[in-house]
Amino acid sequence: MATTLTGGNPHIIQLPKTPPNTPSDPRTIAQQWLSTLSAQLSHPATLNIADIFHTESWWRDMLALDWDMRTVHTAPQIAEFLRQHQSKAQLCGFRLQDQGQFQPRLEQVVSGLSWVSSMFFFKSAVGTGTGMLRLTQGADGVWRAYAVYTSLQELEDAREPLGKFRAEGTTESMPGGLAGGTWIERRDRQREFLDGEPTTLVVGAGQAGLNMGARLQSVGISCLIVDKNDRVGDNWRNRYRTLVTHDPAEFTHMAYLPFPQNWPQFTPKDKLGDWFEAYASIMELNVWMKTSVVSADYDDAIAKWTVVVARGDGSQRTLRPRHIVWCTGHSGEARIPSFPGQESFQGRVYHGSQHRDASESDVRGKKVIVVGTGNSGHDIAQNYYENGADVTMLQRSGTYVLTADKGVFMMHKGMHEDGGPPTEECDIATESLPWPVQLALSVHLTKRIAEAEKDTLDGLRRAGFQLDFGPDGAGIARAYFTRGGGYYIDVGCSQLIIDGKIKVKHSPGGINGFGNRELQLADGDSLPADIVVLATGYDNMRTTVRKVLGDKVADRCSDVWDLDGEGEVNAMWRPSGHPGFWYHGGNLALCRVYSKFLALQIKAVESGLSPGIRQQSMNREAKI
Repeated sequence: MATTLTGGNPHIIQLPKTPPNTPSDPRTIAQQWLSTLSAQLSHPATLNIADIFHTESWWRDMLALDWDMRTVHTAPQIAEFLRQHQSKAQLCGFRLQDQGQFQPRLEQVVSGLSWVSSMFFFKSAVGTGTGMLRLTQGADGVWRAYAVYTSLQELEDAREPLGKFRAEGTTESMPGGLAGGTWIERRDRQREFLDGEPTTLVVGAGQAGLNMGARLQSVGISCLIVDKNDRVGDNWRNRYRTLVTHDPAEFTHMAYLPFPQNWPQFTPKDKLGDWFEAYASIMELNVWMKTSVVSADYDDAIAKWTVVVARGDGSQRTLRPRHIVWCTGHSGEARIPSFPGQESFQGRVYHGSQHRDASESDVRGKKVIVVGTGNSGHDIAQNYYENGADVTMLQRSGTYVLTADKGVFMMHKGMHEDGGPPTEECDIATESLPWPVQLALSVHLTKRIAEAEKDTLDGLRRAGFQLDFGPDGAGIARAYFTRGGGYYIDVGCSQLIIDGKIKVKHSPGGINGFGNRELQLADGDSLPADIVVLATGYDNMRTTVRKVLGDKVADRCSDVWDLDGEGEVNAMWRPSGHPGFWYHGGNLALCRVYSKFLALQIKAVESGLSPGIRQQSMNREAKI
């Protein structure tokens, strides 16, 4: 049953092997285990979990036990974690899921590994939660926990107004009755915050900011969203003309408001921008467009910000929120390198973030070099080729490639797909495994995808395109969560490369500089060039914080992304290092999922349930 870190690569583990026995009654196995756990948790000071957890086991917790996102590995560490937090958290009232896909069942996970899994529900001292258990059988025949997940889903004193708890909506039922005005009169005042300050200022009105605003308002936290663009949705509309989402519709719903059933599988950027604009209106979000942050200063003594914003009409407003949520985009600040001789280059050089469409000028026969082979690099290269340019992609290191029509749907099979379980349940299930375990499972999925896409991958290799499946072969999962890039979801460019219509030049040493009409490579070669597109990615979100808010704020924040020592994503969706400051970003699905947990953290601080990051840090330092 060993599950260990191997080699010098962090979070690369060996999955356990399980006996081939098939249990006759998964529900009985799950219920007996859950009842034993409940009994142990009722006496946290003396709990002994050795009989119900494998030595190499995992517990991932999102706010149910600790006001942070934690991954704890090995039974002794899990026992210590529970002893430390259960007396206050008071998890109890455990109940197995009794319907649908996530009730107790035996899963054949990968060859040689099966487990009994089930969703379960529980209560805590502050609210209600949902979890997942995964039990594997040892050589002695005993079923013990391999992985357990607990997540706080709702605070008892902040019940979301959903379904039967929805607001009545009549004027008489609103605070103050008719004297407070009609719905539209109240909305006009709310949008401008004429009667008070927003508790939270959200910077950015893309998928992160809009999901965040909807979640915060649903738990009763007043929220203002500001964005420098002209219209909600411009963060997508202003990107290159041919952009379409690479994730399918069932995976990319927004919080509380899924796409209609007739929505296209992959969404064109302008259509998505219009959806964002409609979403902001339907969800009654308070959004100020054409608004930028001028300055922000935090007062530790009163735990409050003083933020000056400049609005589109030339006026300025000073706001005093208690929280800032930074939603400017995980890929928000372009990483733009410069090279010797670039200023004398007689062609055009620009970063991929500035690309709009190759048809804006006559590029027929032009020599175009696209530097970088991630999603944007491929899309831009394809766009130039389709407009008659002579395109070469410059590749420094390998790239992971999977196709939108095969690999992407294999990733979501059984979960976020048409006819699949409810989105809310899928969100819990897909986030319930610790990332080291998810990455280990991704190794097997990546192999299956590669077999299904063998013709494409072999064709790319023959064309000189170098593939990279990651240090452990985990493919897109490791590339995304550790690098934030290094992959391409193929929507047509791979076949152009295979057919030789788009050329590939491999240059491990990168670029030496520019000549008058050429790009000079580190290996001594040169490529004639009229246009060079630097599809070189984006900087850490902390770079944007430093640029906008200054060193005083940025120096207290942590870098964002990649996995920390436990296996959780650094700083994103959780304490950032700076009190009252939070990062929120990622693809549409991640923004939907983690906006809930970030809203709960902010609500807990405001309700006095969580001491906030300053006290948490002091507590942890004292234990060290």
